[in-house]
Amino acid sequence: MIRVENLTKYYRDVCAVDHINFEIRKGEILGLMGPNGAGKTTTLRMLTGFLRPTSGTIHVKDYTINEHALEIKKLLGYLPEAAPLYSEMLVYDYLDYVANIRELDRKQKISRIRQLADLCGLNDVMHKPIGEISRGFKQRVGLAHAMMNDPEILVLDEPTSGLDPNQIVEIREIIRRIGKEKTIRSW
Repeated sequence: MIRVENLTKYYRDVCAVDHINFEIRKGEILGLMGPNGAGKTTTLRMLTGFLRPTSGTIHVKDYTINEHALEIKKLLGYLPEAAPLYSEMLVYDYLDYVANIRELDRKQKISRIRQLADLCGLNDVMHKPIGEISRGFKQRVGLAHAMMNDPEILVLDEPTSGLDPNQIVEIREIIRRIGKEKTIRSW
């Protein structure tokens, strides 16, 4: 499903990612660990098409990132480390906004929002402003955002960073459930 060959990224004369190779098959949950500055987020941003590699190739299904970035982005759901949420919006309104951006029709939108609220455990906070919910719930909203288009591949950048131990367990359980049907790339 995903194959990375000799992926390299330089920022001027600093090598952030140095000729890495890996392959991820459908249904796998893959996590990479390393110290700060090891190039994990840079790799993830290249994988999702937000950064261009200096060299190397990223294959997703039958596409390459350099030639088919838009097609690859349509296959992906991406949750960056700091989820881009609008704190003044109600959770429901935010998910409705994301569904509109993803061009879901009315029937699909209502069904998908309900499905994601159940999966991500958001039902109790759907009518609260995002700015008033806990960090754990914000991560869940970000996860629902990433999954709105029912992507084949889910890319998560430190999805449990800053969460308390109970929230970490809950987010990992959600990821395990999702992983039964999706390929997940997590750092």
